[in-house]
Amino acid sequence: MSKTRIAFIGAGNMAASLIGGLRAQGLDASQIRASDPGADTRTRIQAEHGIATFESNAQAIDGADVIVLAVKPQVMKSVCETLKPELKAGQLVVSIAAGITCDSLQNWLGQVPVVRCMPNTPSLLRQGASGLYATAQVSVGQREQAEQLLSAVGTALWLEQEQQLDAVTAVSGSGPAYFFLLIEAMTAAGEKLGLPRDIASQLTLQTALGAAHMAVSSDVDAAELRRRVTSPAGTTEAAIKSFQANGFEAVVEQALQAAATRSAELAEHLGK
Repeated sequence: MSKTRIAFIGAGNMAASLIGGLRAQGLDASQIRASDPGADTRTRIQAEHGIATFESNAQAIDGADVIVLAVKPQVMKSVCETLKPELKAGQLVVSIAAGITCDSLQNWLGQVPVVRCMPNTPSLLRQGASGLYATAQVSVGQREQAEQLLSAVGTALWLEQEQQLDAVTAVSGSGPAYFFLLIEAMTAAGEKLGLPRDIASQLTLQTALGAAHMAVSSDVDAAELRRRVTSPAGTTEAAIKSFQANGFEAVVEQALQAAATRSAELAEHLGK
């Protein structure tokens, strides 16, 4: 990425996160540009990262190797249609907009190289998880550029089929909210058991953080970690049996299926 020139169309939170990650990895500010219709947004992003900003998308992408589409899905079609005549041969388009398929993007932009990504909100803290899919027009070098871009804010994993992005949306895209829900429920349950709410909250948050660190750093899978901390006839086993008796695994599977189905529905709707 040391010589790659990157233009961001849209300078909201996710774009700012990616820009910050790239700058932290040593990419020079002169290699990054951003456009946004909001003057305040342009001023903030320029002050925070020292990059050039523009109101005009055409100015932002002039000379760029990689163009990152970081606008809301609802305006993606109009943005792409205005960008189309400005694109140059060899420019890679990376979309981080949820629900917009590669076919839709290429219908609006022409048969340009496209990488579609599904990042998640922890990317704002550079702890993200992203799934990536590349069209046939994307070169090996461009795949490396896209991977390095998303790796600046966390883990970036390639998918063989675009439809798998619906599953990525269900698992990691929407996933942070599932953990927030569990944190809410555990905090409330701890309070009902007699703990002050602030203590129940702190214990739950630190337990979630510690468990995640253990899972990430361990050389065994989550199932084995669970077995290791579940003593026969102990307190953890009592809780796990209660979860399972109430259909915990089935509830999780149904929830993720609902998210994946909705992701596919949105892609169909937004691509029209």
